[in-house]
Amino acid sequence: MSENQRRAPVPEGRPLTVADVLALPVLAGGDPRVVTGRDHTDRPVRWVHITELTDPASFLKGGELVLTTGMPLPDDPAGVRRYVDELADVGAAALVIELVRRYHRPPDALVQACRSRGLPLVTLAKDVNFLEVTQVVHTLILGSQADAMRRTQRVHEAFTALTLRGAGPEDVVRAAAEMSGHTVVLENLVHRAMVCEPSGSTTEAALTDWERRSRATPPADHTGLRGPEGWLVAPVEYQGEGWGRVAMLPGPYDSAASPVFGPEDVTVLERTAMALTIARLTHPTPWERTAHRNALRDLVEQRHRSPADACARVAALGLPTEHTRFVAALVDVPAAADTARIEVRLAEELSATGAPALVGLLGPSRLGVLLALRPSRPWRQTVERLSRTALGPAPGATVCAGSPATDLADVARSFREAARVAEATGPEQPLPPDRSFHERSDIGLRRLLFALRDDTRVQEYAERQLGRLLDHDARHGTGLLTTLRGYLDAAGNKTVAARAIGVSRETVYQRLRTIERLLGRDLESGEQRTELHVALQALDALRGR
Repeated sequence: MSENQRRAPVPEGRPLTVADVLALPVLAGGDPRVVTGRDHTDRPVRWVHITELTDPASFLKGGELVLTTGMPLPDDPAGVRRYVDELADVGAAALVIELVRRYHRPPDALVQACRSRGLPLVTLAKDVNFLEVTQVVHTLILGSQADAMRRTQRVHEAFTALTLRGAGPEDVVRAAAEMSGHTVVLENLVHRAMVCEPSGSTTEAALTDWERRSRATPPADHTGLRGPEGWLVAPVEYQGEGWGRVAMLPGPYDSAASPVFGPEDVTVLERTAMALTIARLTHPTPWERTAHRNALRDLVEQRHRSPADACARVAALGLPTEHTRFVAALVDVPAAADTARIEVRLAEELSATGAPALVGLLGPSRLGVLLALRPSRPWRQTVERLSRTALGPAPGATVCAGSPATDLADVARSFREAARVAEATGPEQPLPPDRSFHERSDIGLRRLLFALRDDTRVQEYAERQLGRLLDHDARHGTGLLTTLRGYLDAAGNKTVAARAIGVSRETVYQRLRTIERLLGRDLESGEQRTELHVALQALDALRGR
């Protein structure tokens, strides 16, 4: 047997089909022609059976490619129909008849019977060695089965390794998508997509209109095909109760009318569901919280492939994305606070008030919140409620909000604003009289310099402007810096400055002359007074005042 005769034009992992067998050199030499059932040549071939019996079906189990010279075929049309019916009933893959000995064209009765039953009928115009056909095909089938067993073993080993190292749901779903080449989605009982790993498509294509599509896909207590799109689904449990399910989606060019998932895909999904069930028991953080955290981080860091992907993902988590105004808020809690408990409390409070939101940890002591509000809803009232909810269990918390964004593509900007407000807000920063959170309009010169306190340019400016004065006070125990501060705070009014620092007006005059000499500045100049005032503000920020 030549190497060409052994070689199968079959992709790895797919069963041998009728079309594959007909393309083999050992059969192609017989000039095969598909007379009926061309649409069914994708049927898998389980075995090859040579027969010259009038009732071959009694020796078949289904999936066989039946080879015959046509010698035993009945002469009467009724007998031919019975012969074909028995083959079709047992599930034969195809009937191959050689037109060399008895027939030189297929009998009309045979063609009609095969066509009516949808059985592929293939004619061979030239003599073919049937024994060699069986040897080649059986070798390929057995080799494919051995390969399939090895691949299945690799699947089991991969998921066992994931379970042993405590992999989370994202790792498990990603592995399933990589092994199967299909998009895999994990959802909970209320049809929120917790994890989506696209393969061959985009997040947008996988998750658009997710809840409606998922609800059209009936639940199941075992792995199987479900719904109008032909999803392969498997249940995921938690402590013996249903928690949700994992779904493997057909590819963008697959048809729900034809099978697109093989036995290996079923194995992958079953092991995925098992690994997720175990992971659900070993990971204390609810997966809904993990999904919110990951979605928020991706929005903040703009890690989505496109704005459409971002919209599809947050919508699949239950957040409205159309006719919506988004507001980003950051909650910085004291180091000793229970951030996980505050995270859950915020999520529950917002849900109870009908404010759709993503809530999740962005850092060890920082919570991120993305509010999705109707444009007519006052956003500051919602942020105020959010802030008071956070301040309850964590009195020292600081809440900062960015300005509203009209779409998800602008959410990262809102989070950046909130982060800049937080940078400019010290731990003891007083709140405005009418609210319990900070926003961009609160940031004046003092808070701006506080945010920039680690910038070496600010540090160098303060030192260059005030260094000589600070050195003089340190060496001589004088209070020139205090005098300068009082004078500048009094907007250059020496009488007011003297009263504020508790010295005589003449003493203020004397000290101001000394300050001008040390610094080489003219304190009568409004511009120079402004420069020194900024330097004092920067010095206060550097000293944490």
